[in-house]
Amino acid sequence: MPKITFIDFEGTERNVDANTGETIMEAATSNDIPGIDADCGGACACATCHVYIAPDWMERAGEAEDLEAEMLDVAEEVKENSRLACQVTLSDQLDGIVVITPESQF
Repeated sequence: MPKITFIDFEGTERNVDANTGETIMEAATSNDIPGIDADCGGACACATCHVYIAPDWMERAGEAEDLEAEMLDVAEEVKENSRLACQVTLSDQLDGIVVITPESQF
């Protein structure tokens, strides 16, 4: 059972136990994490689940695929470590991942 630490722009941490195979977005919405609206329900058709992956986790989380990269083009405050939470599937290798929610989503 992977654990996720969500950190909002003010530095408030929320720790969540997630299920292997679900996305970071699914874990966030089922645990009422602020700043992750997921308007499209995980279809990679909006950018309302935009997060920053903590630098130590970038390699394990992987890079955005083409469709995700296109959706990130419409997100605000995009950085090198930006990902859409709906496109990061949790596995044992992501146990302990840290993600930060952008201020623009609050």
